[in-house]
Amino acid sequence: MTNLKTITSLAKRRGFFFPSSTIYGGLANVWDYGPLGVELARNIKNLWWKFFIHQEDNMFGFDAAILMNPQVWVASGHTTSFNDPLVECQSCHKRLRADHLIEDQLKIKVEGLDPQELDKIIQENHLKCPFCGGDKFTPTRKFNLLFKTYIGPVEDNKHQVYLRGETAQGMFVNFLNILNTFSPSLPFGIGQIGKAFRNEITPGNFIFRLIEFNQMEIEYFVPPKEWKKYYQMWEEKIEKWMKMLKVKKSHWRWRQHSKEELSHYSKLTKDTEYLYPFGFKELYGLAYRTDFDLRNHSQQSGQDLRYTDPQTREKFFPHVIEPSFGLERTVLMLLLEHYVEDKENSRVYLDLPPYLAPYTVGVFPLVKNKPKLVQLSKKIYNQLKENFPTTWDNNGNIGKRYRRQDEIGTPYTITVDYQSLEDHTVTIRERNSMKQERLEIVQLVNYLKTKVEGQK
Repeated sequence: MTNLKTITSLAKRRGFFFPSSTIYGGLANVWDYGPLGVELARNIKNLWWKFFIHQEDNMFGFDAAILMNPQVWVASGHTTSFNDPLVECQSCHKRLRADHLIEDQLKIKVEGLDPQELDKIIQENHLKCPFCGGDKFTPTRKFNLLFKTYIGPVEDNKHQVYLRGETAQGMFVNFLNILNTFSPSLPFGIGQIGKAFRNEITPGNFIFRLIEFNQMEIEYFVPPKEWKKYYQMWEEKIEKWMKMLKVKKSHWRWRQHSKEELSHYSKLTKDTEYLYPFGFKELYGLAYRTDFDLRNHSQQSGQDLRYTDPQTREKFFPHVIEPSFGLERTVLMLLLEHYVEDKENSRVYLDLPPYLAPYTVGVFPLVKNKPKLVQLSKKIYNQLKENFPTTWDNNGNIGKRYRRQDEIGTPYTITVDYQSLEDHTVTIRERNSMKQERLEIVQLVNYLKTKVEGQK
């Protein structure tokens, strides 16, 4: 298993991620997407949208606002139940999640236990602070994760709003709009990709747990008596998604939540956990939310959010299956999963599938200061970038360029040499095998399209 330090170094060195606002010393647990990270993330989002939204029947894409009426979060239970257990080391004054402190050191699940139970476990096992080694902690207290801000010039409770802690509520409060506008029949879903914000106490671990992150979520509305069937359907779809990402089955697993750790809205939740360098941790979640959200929003808002069966005219609250995907955790998983150290050839490469790699193809002249080679290379580059994410590389010798493109995951590279000027052929090189072949310039587009589509 690749260690996290290695992946973090690669990500920063090659422009996948940068610590936020570094010229001012940064901001803890906030990262900026660099040029390659943006492309990788965009490819993941596009693939997700195609697979889960476009290729599904009765699925409606959405993009709700980040700021909503604060009553949304009262009705959803987030103002009272969206909490983490916090302790503070009395030696170094670092703040930690009590449940994570216990889970990391004792390898047991304690999510959902009350503060007194967590304190007892910490004290009886003489747990140590991971930062300074101290064993004295403050009593555990609950810490609400919602970020607060204000609308208008007056900062008081009347003008207080929240940055959304999840994208789900924007879809629930628009349930009636979808019914009135599109008149869908059950089952149907609403899907969204967007930012969420949680004022979490995080241990670092690069981009695994952030206070600002992207969710890819679906709220799938089903007949109450049929929820088990659709829950299983979504399990199968998530497993297909993992295959599309080319993740080894031995590197991930399903884990069902115990009753104690279930969220306040859930009757059944299963996580897909990935084997990160720090152990199996949550990657995605699949929750059965019952009718908790629609019923509560209906009661709090005074709006009737029931669905009317077109055949029987019966009114009822649909139940909800929620598959939830974290974008940053997906990016981190892919960097870890596809990182390869090829010691035989003294190189490192990311064996990302072509449809996920930041660039599909790199183009460069064999010699950078030969005008005719550069001119033809530029012409090929301009043709290819109309069809594929394409990069131009003219920095350093040819060996260094190959190694650089390998390390960022570019699956194909094209070298324009002196023979190209004579017979209009180029050398195309495949990343993983390093196999090279001559190909006519006019064949490049079709060749690459076949390769990319063939690996999906």
